Amino acid sequence: MEKVKQTKQINYDRGNVISLEKGKIPPQAVDLEEVVLGAMMIDKKGVDEIIDILNPDVFYREAHQYIFEAIFKLFENSEPIDLLTVSSQLKKDSRLELAGGDYYLVQLTQKVASSAHIEFHARIILQKYIQRSLIKISNEIIEESYDETTDVFDLLDMAESRLYEVTQGNIKRSTETAQNLVIQAKKKIQEISNKEGLSGIPSGFDKVDKLTSGWQPSDLIIVAARPGMGKTALTLSMARNMAVGQNIPVAFFSLEMSSVQLITRLISSETGLSSEKLRTGKLEKHEWEQLNVKVKDLEKAPLFIDDTPSLSIFDLRAKARRLSSQHGIKMIVIDYLQLMTAGGTGKNGNREQEISTISRNLKALAKELSVPVIALSQLSRAVETRGGSKRPLLSDLRESGAIEQDADIVSFIYRPEYYKIDEWDDEERSPTQGQGEFIVAKHRNGGLDNIRLKFVGHLGKFDNLDDFSTPFEFHSKMNDGSEDEPLSTSHLPSADEAFGSSINDSSDDDDEVPF
Repeated sequence: MEKVKQTKQINYDRGNVISLEKGKIPPQAVDLEEVVLGAMMIDKKGVDEIIDILNPDVFYREAHQYIFEAIFKLFENSEPIDLLTVSSQLKKDSRLELAGGDYYLVQLTQKVASSAHIEFHARIILQKYIQRSLIKISNEIIEESYDETTDVFDLLDMAESRLYEVTQGNIKRSTETAQNLVIQAKKKIQEISNKEGLSGIPSGFDKVDKLTSGWQPSDLIIVAARPGMGKTALTLSMARNMAVGQNIPVAFFSLEMSSVQLITRLISSETGLSSEKLRTGKLEKHEWEQLNVKVKDLEKAPLFIDDTPSLSIFDLRAKARRLSSQHGIKMIVIDYLQLMTAGGTGKNGNREQEISTISRNLKALAKELSVPVIALSQLSRAVETRGGSKRPLLSDLRESGAIEQDADIVSFIYRPEYYKIDEWDDEERSPTQGQGEFIVAKHRNGGLDNIRLKFVGHLGKFDNLDDFSTPFEFHSKMNDGSEDEPLSTSHLPSADEAFGSSINDSSDDDDEVPF
């Protein structure tokens, strides 16, 4: 016979449960709730100090939740807040009796003489609410854990997500009125108008930043290209511009290259020493000095690189949350999307559905952390088979139309030189050597454009086109190490010399040439 454990329980206020068997009651500070509400009704200064700290849900007693809601409504409408106005508001809401009546309101005002220490008291009330929330979340996790049909990875993601919300002081988002949202939007617009420079995170590329006003919080940005076009080079250049140039914390998740390889490429970009020299270690004495001096800024940069292979979307979200809380990251880069897995038990269907799940979760992550997320993506082989111009199209996005749907910005990298095209297809017919095009093909909140950038192959980086006067002027000469002397084409390394034989060995779409 199945034994059933009997537990006596009583309901207390709104959903709070006391277990008589264990003799425990939820964490609470009812006396402080009374003091805080009383102080708010006798001193307007007290309202101003804590109105943005508390919300109705943090109060343990249901009557106190109704009273605070009435005070909040009066505050929103810029009306005076005192014993009479709060009573009147509760009557309008048909909640005066539920709140204890006029007699209870009078009692609250008699419990306190001023609003002194009201913020300290409010913080304690909030702490008790967080404790109750943790108990509730823990009970839900325990209950879900006993359910054999629950996917363990979904459970882990749910648990970490709920706990992360608690740490952010945002236990549960509620629906907001248009009035509140308009006020928030106007405030944000005012802040932007008073702020010099860009409203978002600068990429370091002037024309790109002018088009986007910087990468905006909560945006998912897709950077797509065929292998060898320079996806990693472009995003590494951006990460360097942000972390080294602007001291903005950046998280770079590399599923393709090791962290040491990535940092070596950044060292090459910083020092002007070719990847070939850094890989072989054949440096002259002055080059060693150049290396030691110019990496100092890179050493201090808030750049966090994770090279976990086959990273699942669950692991990515968990790592990103920790980096956000510990280091305050402002940008996330993923290289690249097709190497990620959806995780779980493998019931995600085909690969197209799995990519859809990943892109949807990346957008959710961008919104949750309120940071821009840049995800690199491969393009299909249709680009290679197309006659004429090889410039990518939205229809070339590989494996899933959901990528285009979820992304706020979809961009492509196009280097005609890669296809042995010597001139741009414009009226000037200018040479394509050492140049690439950043194509913004979809921009949910702005315009579209094709922006030309400088591609420095032997350093594996992109830069503003106007920063160089000719395609072959670099900051260091590779043959003898002398600086500020233009190189002729005979001094330029071939692709094999600069990056090894792997450039010719890469035949699969997922084996990207390390540009």
